[in-house]
Amino acid sequence: MIYFNEANAMTAGSAAGSGAPVRADLVGSSDVVKRFFRYISLDTQSDEDSTTSPSTAKQFRLARLLAEEMLEIGISNVRLDDHHCYVYGEIPSNIQTAGGPTAEALVEPPALGFIAHMDTAPRTPGDASNSRIHRNYDGGVIQLNENVALDPEVYPELSNYVGCDLIVTDGVSLLGSDDKAGIAEIMTMAARLVNDPSIRHGKIGLAFTSDEEIGRGADYFDVEGFGMDFAYTVDGGELGELEYENFNAAEARIKITGRDIHPGSAKGIMVNAVRIAAELDRLLPQEQRPEYTDGYDGFFHITLLNGTEAEAQSRYIIRDHDADLFQQKIDLMRKCVDYLNVKYGNVIDLVIREQYRNMKELVKPHMFLIDNAKSAFRACGVEPKIIAIRGGTDGARLTYEGLPCPNLSTGGLNFHSNTEYIPVQSLEKMVDVLTELARAK
Repeated sequence: MIYFNEANAMTAGSAAGSGAPVRADLVGSSDVVKRFFRYISLDTQSDEDSTTSPSTAKQFRLARLLAEEMLEIGISNVRLDDHHCYVYGEIPSNIQTAGGPTAEALVEPPALGFIAHMDTAPRTPGDASNSRIHRNYDGGVIQLNENVALDPEVYPELSNYVGCDLIVTDGVSLLGSDDKAGIAEIMTMAARLVNDPSIRHGKIGLAFTSDEEIGRGADYFDVEGFGMDFAYTVDGGELGELEYENFNAAEARIKITGRDIHPGSAKGIMVNAVRIAAELDRLLPQEQRPEYTDGYDGFFHITLLNGTEAEAQSRYIIRDHDADLFQQKIDLMRKCVDYLNVKYGNVIDLVIREQYRNMKELVKPHMFLIDNAKSAFRACGVEPKIIAIRGGTDGARLTYEGLPCPNLSTGGLNFHSNTEYIPVQSLEKMVDVLTELARAK
């Protein structure tokens, strides 16, 4: 663990830090927008095939930058886990319970954390340096490049943002608002709390994680050292989303060993590994694929299939909000593999790894977290929308480790896509919401 102070602030992040020149097209933009563009200029994709933690060393670039910025802001106890790439910091309470003549006696609220992740999804290019602001959206098609467009007929949510300034991609790479928007919003809120002592707040914690996108974001999170009673992840989508239900999640990795031979003499001998992989996919319920499901529906989703007659590999993610239905899906996957192993002679090796669990039952005893978040949204003119996450967050795992942790919106849309975008106004509004949530009542 590296503890940051004025003497040992690393220069690795400084070149892209708060003192760096601002892009010409961002002059006059708000602090949260400038921070967001600074963070997305760094490629921080994680790698699901890596066995290291973090899965990619490039995530440390953003971690060091954030640690230095936290020090510059005046955040206390700034530290970087130099083994696993987590960044932590604290803002001490400024409540004077026994205060002076003008101090309002307030009960010290619980220590409250705000968490976001630094990595971006691995399957779409992660260099967002060509992202730009499309000012005063008129409701039409936004041409991202000659082949890719944001078209309201394909993405009807665009109609909600006519008149807004939209941060968009170049049509090739991710934008990275999942979850660099959350980081920018948290950091800007933190600067506001430090610089404005009139905002009364209890102890506030900040934490930024690695490898969330590959299901490992909470693997080495220091819950005890973080020292918070409760927390929120800021890792949701459209402005106003508030979530405390998520999928139960597992990953299935499948290796098939076939028997190859010249096709001219293959009869009775060849065992085609690719065909067996395809047969396994057909055995799974076709209606339980992501493209046919929504709401509380679970699914089997094939994320990889490659190979030859001799050897093939496939991967699935398995999801369901209901614990019993989730277990049934895992059991079905195993039964299908067992059937094919009997049919073809033990050619399939299956490994299922649980990734996270639905946090709902452990958050329900602390519903004031949800009520407080709803109040914060409404105080800022945003109507909260409680939805079930069709995915997961670091908060799901952390909730099971004793840190109840619902999820808040970032304002971003089309995550994990080269058509990802986020309205400037949503970024700015979320800073207000987080500030209101941190405010002692």
